[in-house]
Amino acid sequence: MPLNPQIVLQEITAITPESTLLQARSLLLEYGRFVIAQPGVTGFCFGSLEQEAARLPHSYIEQGGGCLLAQEQGQPLGFIAWRSLPPPVAPQAWELKRLWVRPSGRGARLGFSLTQAVLDRAIAAGINAVYLDTVADTMTFAYRLYLEMGFQPCSQYNDNPVEGITYMRKSL
Repeated sequence: MPLNPQIVLQEITAITPESTLLQARSLLLEYGRFVIAQPGVTGFCFGSLEQEAARLPHSYIEQGGGCLLAQEQGQPLGFIAWRSLPPPVAPQAWELKRLWVRPSGRGARLGFSLTQAVLDRAIAAGINAVYLDTVADTMTFAYRLYLEMGFQPCSQYNDNPVEGITYMRKSL
């Protein structure tokens, strides 16, 4: 199903207007509030996420990545980010981060479109693989989406302190 033509994916850059940055920050913090509200999720540091949000987009650009905002008629609906993984972890690889779609944007395959946009950028940049971590029991729709898009379980590649993490990888 193609993306609704009224939905626009915008890359957040150093020259993005402050009003758009505020929308992206709002979605990122919504994501964090969702995560900490889930039963059994411990170890997630909302304080560090607040710092990450305050520094958008530099918190990702400085790590060789970026972030995208999905909007419909100027209203923010979704967010995704990525960053480079250090070569000792995985050479020529990115990590997908913070996929979040507001309830009002769900059902339109927006999560797929945001994820595919990052995969397309990774291929264009010569990246060999994209990694991610998720809590499959809590983020069931995202987990199923990742499987549908060809991500496969892999060994732990980071020190994420959240319990119940599933690590995934997609070769490009």
